[in-house]
Amino acid sequence: MSANLDEKLSPIYEEILRRNPGEIEFHQAVREVLESLGPVVAKHPEISRAKIIERLCEPERQLIFRVPWTDDSGEIHVNRGFRVEFSSTLGPYKGGLRFHPSVNLGIVKFLGFEQIFKNALTGLPIGGGKGGSDFDPKGRSDAEIMRFCQSFMTELYRHLGEYTDVPAGDIGVGGRELGYLFGQYKRITNRYESGVLTGKGLSWGGSQVRKEATGYGCVMFTAEMLRARGDSLEGKRVAVSGSGNVAIYAIEKAQQLGANVVTCSDSNGYVVDEKGVDLELLKQVKEVERGRMSDYAERRGSHVRYIDTSRSSVWEVPCDVALPSATQNELTGRDAAALVRNGVIAVAEGANMPTTPEGIRVFSEAGVAFAPGKAANAGGVATSALEMQQNASRDSWTFEYTETRLAEIMRHIHDTCHGTAERYGRPGDYVAGANIAGFEMVAEAMIAQGLI
Repeated sequence: MSANLDEKLSPIYEEILRRNPGEIEFHQAVREVLESLGPVVAKHPEISRAKIIERLCEPERQLIFRVPWTDDSGEIHVNRGFRVEFSSTLGPYKGGLRFHPSVNLGIVKFLGFEQIFKNALTGLPIGGGKGGSDFDPKGRSDAEIMRFCQSFMTELYRHLGEYTDVPAGDIGVGGRELGYLFGQYKRITNRYESGVLTGKGLSWGGSQVRKEATGYGCVMFTAEMLRARGDSLEGKRVAVSGSGNVAIYAIEKAQQLGANVVTCSDSNGYVVDEKGVDLELLKQVKEVERGRMSDYAERRGSHVRYIDTSRSSVWEVPCDVALPSATQNELTGRDAAALVRNGVIAVAEGANMPTTPEGIRVFSEAGVAFAPGKAANAGGVATSALEMQQNASRDSWTFEYTETRLAEIMRHIHDTCHGTAERYGRPGDYVAGANIAGFEMVAEAMIAQGLI
């Protein structure tokens, strides 16, 4: 199991496997970080003495709770809620809530573990956490979603606070859901604590650019990565997977920077639009009508191809730049090989851990510039932290100012990852750079704060 791991780290990983059986995504996330840390442990023996890695891989708190609710016909449903408060070393726990049938403890732990390092890389004072439920909002009425959110928050509220734990949205949790969650929190606590949730509506404490931030930030990081190689996004052919928040605004920013985005997808299929994705139509279908990519293809015209995902992968479409922005482990080793064959030069993860370890290895061996999610998609949580700043000062910033701050943060993250990789003799290896830089920041603070 532990080939490629440093001999000091193999026993730690084996113990993590033993203590967390069946949590495959969590195992994958931990291993991916540990594979980068051998040189760090050798350089800093105090990390081993203080058992930093062992402590960091064990969440500070794991919450699992029942969420009962009634549908519009009066039938009772029981879902399971989660919040893993992983690390408060650098600040209050910060990370999204995901409502999707696939949610289980292993998924939430993988996301929370990734969040620790992602949040550290922003340079902002936020810790790492994640949560959600196996509730499926698809096909549910607004009233059903409201009742579910109110039941969910009735348990979770006691664990939250702007100095304790600040959730945001994720898959299945957008502005509608956050509104219901915030309303119930306010009702129970009798406090208008704007800073307790981020991703809020602009009229009640939200931040400009928050909706766009993850997708925008991913493309900003890609642009910096290409710039470091003497290149740019101008004129590049870009493939994007997904059609949710991250994908839509990655497409928007890539188009602003002169790229031609030719694909997007959902769980049923993907479109190839050689004239470039029609962003306004995509937003209408996905954000307003909550429709499918087949609806987009039908209305866009005969030049668009719609392909069922059971027949082929979106990654078989030739492109210069790939932005996987759907879900974890969507881009396999086989997909990566197809992208490399077709001439891809850069890949940046808009989703959390969308590329399998085999896929990452294929890109690395081919010399493709590869940006892991903990660096490339940190724009969302960075702008959430900016939202917290605005809430704390009872202030509201303009779109232009907030986007400028986001661009500065993404440039800082890129330069930190790039510089750290070079410092450890791994030039151009953004995976190692991100893992090591995020870990060093957290480890230093853990040592300073003592055995807690």
